Amino acid sequence: MRRHGLRTEVLLSLGLVMLLATVVLVTVFLTHQEQGLRMVLGRSLRAEALSGVDPTTAVAVGTEWWWVDAQDGARSRGGLAGPIDPASLDLARRAREDGTPLLQLGRLGDRIRFATPARDEVGAPKIAVARLTADASARLRTRPLAVVAVLGLANVAIFTAFGAWLLRRRVIAPLEGVARAADEIAAGGREVRAPAEGPGEIAGVARALNEMTDALQGQSEELEKAVGDLRSTNRELRQTRAGLDRAERLASVGHLAAGVAHEVGNPIGAILAFIDLARREEVLSDAGRDHLERAGREGERVRSILRQLLDFSRPAQPEPRPMDFARVAGETLALVTAQRRYGHLQVESVLPEDLPQVLADPSAVTQILLNLLLNAADAIAAQGGGGGRVRLLLRAAALGRREGDLDDEGVRRRRPDAVECLVCDDGCGIPEADRERIFDPFYTTKDPGEGTGLGLANSARVAEQLGGVVEWMPAPPGFRTAIALRLPALPAEAHAASGRARGGAAP
Repeated sequence: MRRHGLRTEVLLSLGLVMLLATVVLVTVFLTHQEQGLRMVLGRSLRAEALSGVDPTTAVAVGTEWWWVDAQDGARSRGGLAGPIDPASLDLARRAREDGTPLLQLGRLGDRIRFATPARDEVGAPKIAVARLTADASARLRTRPLAVVAVLGLANVAIFTAFGAWLLRRRVIAPLEGVARAADEIAAGGREVRAPAEGPGEIAGVARALNEMTDALQGQSEELEKAVGDLRSTNRELRQTRAGLDRAERLASVGHLAAGVAHEVGNPIGAILAFIDLARREEVLSDAGRDHLERAGREGERVRSILRQLLDFSRPAQPEPRPMDFARVAGETLALVTAQRRYGHLQVESVLPEDLPQVLADPSAVTQILLNLLLNAADAIAAQGGGGGRVRLLLRAAALGRREGDLDDEGVRRRRPDAVECLVCDDGCGIPEADRERIFDPFYTTKDPGEGTGLGLANSARVAEQLGGVVEWMPAPPGFRTAIALRLPALPAEAHAASGRARGGAAP
């Protein structure tokens, strides 16, 4: 159900009160007017009855006069009246009985009548009776009514207009200001203030609303801060748990690798020694010698895998020092492109010279980048079709990435504290289900016999020892896979000190 506004209801109520007051005033005025009309008109008609009928000085032109005797006989006075009517005759009887003048106004449309004891031309006691014309009666009765109606309507109109203006200024406008402020607060506004205007009660409501808004804003800010802290804590807990799980897996694999390498390494060494001795026999046929060479190559492959296991289980500690990341990345890229089997690749590099130095071991960084570049080349080869693109991009970045920092704009919103090397390729890509496992030891997406699954695991471990990280990243347009190596950048003071220590030459 639709409700009326406050202004409408108040104006309707005030208008009704004003209308009732006006009716009362009109009634009082009309009563007083009739009393005055009776007094003035009665005196005038009595004077006219006693002095004689003179049409030129009559109260109302056309007034009819009669003489009525004691036997109710009536005759025209002045020859202007016709037969007397029953109402006038009845008024004459009552005037005779009361012995006083009587004025009968009647209803609004009736003709005014008057009767008074008097003496006729010969001095005989008679009752003088007068009846005004219908026009004269209506004029005397309706003229005051018209004046009262105009005054009443003007009174109501002026009162309503002034009441509406005053109500609008002192009540409605302040309430509308409070309502607008409440709507803006409900829509999410934080710096909204209701104007403390108008009467004391409305100003008090506005002040209470402002105080409530300030309290809600403070509680909202505290809640947002608590939610942010909780999200950050949850994220750190997830990262810590993932790190602990990974560390546990790596520890288990390390113990297993050390045991396997120790138990298998010696027999493999003996087998390779015997194979070498057998190949020296001159009595061997060409086919037998070829078989022994193949066995030797496979044995060397097994020994290489064992060496990787030993490196994984007992890694050498890197020796971090200030390093020019761009120079090391360029040299590593040159090592790959110099090989004939990678000559079909289209290699791109973006190596800015204005990036800060990083604190790392150049040989360890070279090992990580070689691993990433060779993996990219293998992914392009698995895709088939020949050719392929590899991009090596160096840029400033934030060491601790967030979900909102997966694009460059997210990094620019934060202060970069690392240098990132992004290795991209348009090869076969990494399925989404495998992205969380590609850094696990012995996990590989290559065909059996093509990889050990230790390359990325070793790279991630070495990067962690350097204080950096290796992780999967969303690929830029035109590529399908991107792996990032991020290393902490040297502060500007340390970078300047490193340059002075070498005579100002960058490494």
